[in-house]
Amino acid sequence: MLKLPVPAPRRDPHRRGWLRGAPPPRWVRVLPVALVAAVCVATLASPYPLDIGFLLGAIPPLAVLSYGPLATALLGCVVVALLSVPVFRLGHPGNTDLETVCFVAVLSVLLSFVRSRRDAQLDLERTVAEAAQRAVVPPLPERVGPVCCVGLYRAAQRGTLVGGDFFDVRRGPQGVRAVMGDVQGHGLAAVSTVAALLGSFREAVLDRRDLTAVAGALDRRLVVDSAEVRHAELFATAVLLEFSADARSVRVVTCGHPPPILLRDGKAAEVEVVPCTPLGLGLSDGVPRQDGRTVLLRRDDVLFLASDGVTEARDAQGAFYPLLDRLPRIADHDPAALADRVLADLLAHCGTVRDDVTMLVLTPCPPNGR
Repeated sequence: MLKLPVPAPRRDPHRRGWLRGAPPPRWVRVLPVALVAAVCVATLASPYPLDIGFLLGAIPPLAVLSYGPLATALLGCVVVALLSVPVFRLGHPGNTDLETVCFVAVLSVLLSFVRSRRDAQLDLERTVAEAAQRAVVPPLPERVGPVCCVGLYRAAQRGTLVGGDFFDVRRGPQGVRAVMGDVQGHGLAAVSTVAALLGSFREAVLDRRDLTAVAGALDRRLVVDSAEVRHAELFATAVLLEFSADARSVRVVTCGHPPPILLRDGKAAEVEVVPCTPLGLGLSDGVPRQDGRTVLLRRDDVLFLASDGVTEARDAQGAFYPLLDRLPRIADHDPAALADRVLADLLAHCGTVRDDVTMLVLTPCPPNGR
């Protein structure tokens, strides 16, 4: 199978920059010290006096960006000392100039103290928020029973780990079951609905004998939640899979969600299954009317599931991302890397994504290796 190189991805829009809360880059930390050294070297090396002492006044404010109050105070003292030492010939600043520099240094120390306290509080809040979000959608294990799993999630709302998409893979009495879905809306407003659906799925995996009954439990959960809130109109799309005990076959039920894509022998094709109505609309009385589709699996088959953030992504000219055409070209022998390669190709195609991007790669891997 021909392998085309994956284009280098554009900058991930979800990566936090240092102006948005990430730690400052190294050059920002080095800048105050480098400026002190540059001024000292320039004045000592020049045979003539240099009137560049004003540059030292910028050092305490620059230190605020990356240093704590003690380091900022130390740099402020260094600046005052350099302005006072005659050997550097920095223009013989007067008392007013020194008082101004001292005032800026003291103010910088105060600002550094406030920034440090704020950063510590933000780090604590971010840690708590990430722990809460990961409790809703925990990372997938590499293997669940006879199924190898890889999940990838990029929430549309910047700075969040959870949005309107969800997936999970669980082992129960009936075998390994997986779900991927997309609830109405995205961002933090959809997290409560995602949590409710995942809770219902995890319970139904243990209690429901039939895969359509699992879908019915999710549908009923949304119907009940919508009834409790006036004009809630909650709905979601979902696709559910149930693997046999030996992972030689998989049953698929779709509820308004795109079906899985089967990668086999260098080709990609959607699994043909009659879709049911989306969850939460109450049109199916809580139970899908279709029994789904059972697909026999071969060795090295790969099931690829994606949200509409992938299938409906467009480039600047409005062209949809050609997932079915690209998948065989960027797939390699390691399914664990497939989701990352698709994300890189998606960013290269679209430049940025405005919806939740979710991918789930499932590969049969029974213990006996077949």
